[in-house]
Amino acid sequence: MMRVLLVHNYYQQRGGEDQCFEDEIRVLTNHGIQVECFSVHNDSIQRRNKLGVALGTVWSRESARKIGARIDAFKPDVMHAMNTFPLLSPSILRAAQKRSVAVVQEVENYRFACAGAFLFRDGVVCEQCLHSWIPLAAIRHRCYRNSLAGSATLATSIFLHRILRTWNRYVDVFLTPSQTTRGKMIDFGIDSSKIVIKPNVLDVDPGFSETHEDYLVFVGRLSPEKGLSVLLKAWSMNPHFPKLKIIGDGPDAHLVQSAAAVDSRIEWLGKRPLAELLDTVGKASFLVMPSVWHEAFGRTTIEAFAKGTPVIGSRIGGTAEIITHGVNGLLCEPNNPQSLGDTVSNAISISPKDLVKMRLSARKCFEANYTSDANLQGLLSAYHTAIAQAKK
Repeated sequence: MMRVLLVHNYYQQRGGEDQCFEDEIRVLTNHGIQVECFSVHNDSIQRRNKLGVALGTVWSRESARKIGARIDAFKPDVMHAMNTFPLLSPSILRAAQKRSVAVVQEVENYRFACAGAFLFRDGVVCEQCLHSWIPLAAIRHRCYRNSLAGSATLATSIFLHRILRTWNRYVDVFLTPSQTTRGKMIDFGIDSSKIVIKPNVLDVDPGFSETHEDYLVFVGRLSPEKGLSVLLKAWSMNPHFPKLKIIGDGPDAHLVQSAAAVDSRIEWLGKRPLAELLDTVGKASFLVMPSVWHEAFGRTTIEAFAKGTPVIGSRIGGTAEIITHGVNGLLCEPNNPQSLGDTVSNAISISPKDLVKMRLSARKCFEANYTSDANLQGLLSAYHTAIAQAKK
């Protein structure tokens, strides 16, 4: 029986990577794979020495020692790492390789090349550091939380690991959820032969929603890269649009509050439990996902598809790879309120018969690509490839 050590650094504000990590644990354990988990949480940063955290972000001897001890005790065939920033660091990859354990690194953002993780700055896509050996722009623009020290630390880490070829030397297989992310990794210098595309999973099927109501819904972190300002602008430009329900929280919450105060069609629900979120998504006529960055995947899209809700998304990043225009959703130009508005107008004018067909197509897309069984096969294939690679 295969033994897998799953490793993850949890974020302070829970996000898609945290959910993905837990989903994959359940997928593996529910199918009889022997799994052990090693995780740390960013909440502990407040109790740590700041200089120690900064140095450990680049290379953590403590994390390497702890991972090494766990590997020695568990003796896994594969170590599958999700997020290693900032407490684990790439040192854990070397610790696994030294013990002849195959290493799989999952990639759900662009932290390997971008201090801000999104290839996005000042409201537009930015790939300056992706194509620069020395990421000085990250320091100059304070791309990590507007912090000079934090940005300098990450820029140093990006530079050193690129020069030392850390990723290519210590990782056997990279798992990425989309062709978009794979392309950015190759642009950065990652060996293309090591990159495997495996979409994310919705490990519990919430069931198809037989009925829908006359509203659209947005779900996600309320932050600039998600295109929230574009969404609100499109609604302000089109007074005939139906109700828009917004689920989530984040730094741009004030924009939603201001819009809802002057427009009764906009309703901010804040963060909601997953079951309630899925119920709201399932009853919507469309989910709107107007991201303006190279979204690595777009988990919200497959949640909508599982409920049979078609998606209006931007023609950029992983979202555009999931949506088939006119079949399970509609695509618009990114960062363009007029294009989004025109697309929403087209969506709400679709006949009831055609909307039913679109809802059924969305559900079929989920069943074919994003279930637990489909994800298991992708994981096992990647693990076997990594084991074979590690033996070379």
